Amino acid sequence: MENISIIILFLFVMFTLLGTGVWVGLALMGVAWVGMELFTTRPVGDVMLTTIWSSASSWTLTALPLFIWMGEILYRTRLSQDMFRGLAPWMARLPGGLVHTNIVGCTVFAAVSGSSAATLTTVGKMSIPELRKRDYPEKMIIGTLAGAATLGLMIPPSLTLIVYGVTINESISKLFFAGIVPGIVLAGMFMAYVAVTSKVSSAWEPAAEPEMSFAEKVKNTRFLLPVILLILVVIGSMYLGYATATEAAAFGVIGSLILAASQGSLSWNSFTSSLMGATYTSSMIALILAGAAFLSLSMGFTGLPRGLADMIAMLELSRFELLMVLLVFYVILGMFLDGISSVVLTMAVVEPMIRQAGIDLIWFGIFIVVVVEMAQITPPIGFNLFVLQGMTNYQMGFIARAAFPMFLIMVAMVFVLIAFPEVATWLPENIRNRPGD
Repeated sequence: MENISIIILFLFVMFTLLGTGVWVGLALMGVAWVGMELFTTRPVGDVMLTTIWSSASSWTLTALPLFIWMGEILYRTRLSQDMFRGLAPWMARLPGGLVHTNIVGCTVFAAVSGSSAATLTTVGKMSIPELRKRDYPEKMIIGTLAGAATLGLMIPPSLTLIVYGVTINESISKLFFAGIVPGIVLAGMFMAYVAVTSKVSSAWEPAAEPEMSFAEKVKNTRFLLPVILLILVVIGSMYLGYATATEAAAFGVIGSLILAASQGSLSWNSFTSSLMGATYTSSMIALILAGAAFLSLSMGFTGLPRGLADMIAMLELSRFELLMVLLVFYVILGMFLDGISSVVLTMAVVEPMIRQAGIDLIWFGIFIVVVVEMAQITPPIGFNLFVLQGMTNYQMGFIARAAFPMFLIMVAMVFVLIAFPEVATWLPENIRNRPGD
């Protein structure tokens, strides 16, 4: 009963602060402050300063602003137009046609961005008008874009995986490699859905694409070479053991600046805009992480995480039952909070449960990212839905209905991960690691 009382108190303080418009990071610090004041005799101010400084000075965290900056630079290039020109000839003859450019384009850009919103905006600003011109079903255009853009959260460099890794002190490189195969599998499931729908839907009557020879397709592929080269530099440097995640992020920033300059997209204005955009986003995430670190420490002093873990252990839930409870929990939480906030808010309580259940923390990172991806397209706070609403001017209900099949596919992906955990664990167990990650 004591644990329940503490939970109710923490939740009351949390929702009171969030409801009054306090930033998430500051709200976390407020909850932690209350917990420290009521349940410990330690000097709260000293503990808070030490914890926040330790969180902010983490070397691993330096990968975060660098990857964000890389995505901001690429967002301001002609990358989306070039990707469409390079992908369209190869996608046109597949069942489902050019709708696949949404999925493949998001998968490619996710590998150099790390941000779901940046992926959605970059691919969407080019693909939506092109697909509309060809009379593809509007719901399929919107739905596939909303779902596929969430791959930015899984395929490295993933900001959510960096935050998760920092929160539980796991290898960022291993988490990155754990996300590659599940990301490709999920993209394949999206494409399979498009292919099947194109065959059974009576509304699927797009304009035919002009015939193109193999040589012409190969010629158009040159537009994809710069971004593919950048992916190989970032991911390959980590895989071969030449760079940690932070060093690979630095390579990515340099590569994206070179790519922008070669396209003529790099100007003083675009450079400063990308730098400020990365600063804003990084500062927001760093504040949330600092608040989460302080909250984790505060909850540790109260004994709440261990108490809840013991309570769940007494229920004698199997691993599968525990994962199903967490699946429902995170889907509901994702209706009201963004993905990064959901992860850092809950890890202090969830991590002991996972460890006690013997669940691999690298695997669980991918599990939680898939569930957080669902939150991106779940009303009322689904961030991708808001971005799409701004791009298309559709009502939120229409966009949510269009994205719902993608939500169901992500649920299916959770069961794929549970049935075949090697999908997420094989690659990180076999990469060549460098110390100091």
